[in-house]
Amino acid sequence: MTWFEYHRPQSLGEASDLLRRDGAVALAGGTDLLVALRHRAVRPALMVDLKAVTDIADGIEVEGDRIRIGGRVVMSRLTGDEYVNRHFPALAQAATVVGSVQIRNRATLAGNLCNASPAADTAPALLAYGATVFASGPADTRPIAVEEFFTGPGTTVLERGEIVTAVELPIPPTAVGSAFARVTRRRGVDLASVSVACTLDPSGRTRFGFGAVGPTPLLAESTSDDLATDDGWSRLLAVTSPITDVRAGAEYRRAMLRVHSRRALHAASVDLRAAT
Repeated sequence: MTWFEYHRPQSLGEASDLLRRDGAVALAGGTDLLVALRHRAVRPALMVDLKAVTDIADGIEVEGDRIRIGGRVVMSRLTGDEYVNRHFPALAQAATVVGSVQIRNRATLAGNLCNASPAADTAPALLAYGATVFASGPADTRPIAVEEFFTGPGTTVLERGEIVTAVELPIPPTAVGSAFARVTRRRGVDLASVSVACTLDPSGRTRFGFGAVGPTPLLAESTSDDLATDDGWSRLLAVTSPITDVRAGAEYRRAMLRVHSRRALHAASVDLRAAT
């Protein structure tokens, strides 16, 4: 058995101070952390339970031209939120495939990002929508573009004592089409072998978020005109670097990435036509 201290702070400042200690880990939903503990991949000296920190919101609010998702918002809240489904359907679709119903009732969006899996289901959609992560630490709160948040498998730009308190998405000024797709080894609870989110605006600008095809979730941008050619697709997908692992081979990932990227773009164009 692994022994560790357990603290349940009430304030953000107290939580931040505790997380600055050596060997401290944060507990939000715990769906990734508890698995790591079970497999002894993580051996914390101190566990900081964030569920009682009222400074970290557990709601979804519209603030001007942005939607703000609190750091304690769970996946099931995202899937059932009318505003998220209306304006950011690819994010809602991604949240519906995170684990099982029980996991979605516990796993937080912030935790899915902080775990920093290259296959994180919500990361491609957040990349495609141009989300911003807000990290609060001992000194202040800083915004981080989601494409700059991940630094490698399981690692982020968060500094010691920093906590993700919110994720913001810009509300599109005009209609935008979007879609999410992923490939898994089997139906049901499984990590993605390939995942894709796509947004398309009326000018033809496209943004793709890719998962499980590089050391981090990846962002690529292009235009629908450029993607009318095979060369255009090759340039778009050049940011990826699929590997072979237990879930899929590199060549299979490359093939499925191209197929599902095309399908996601088509679905986003259909969504855009329906919205205009």
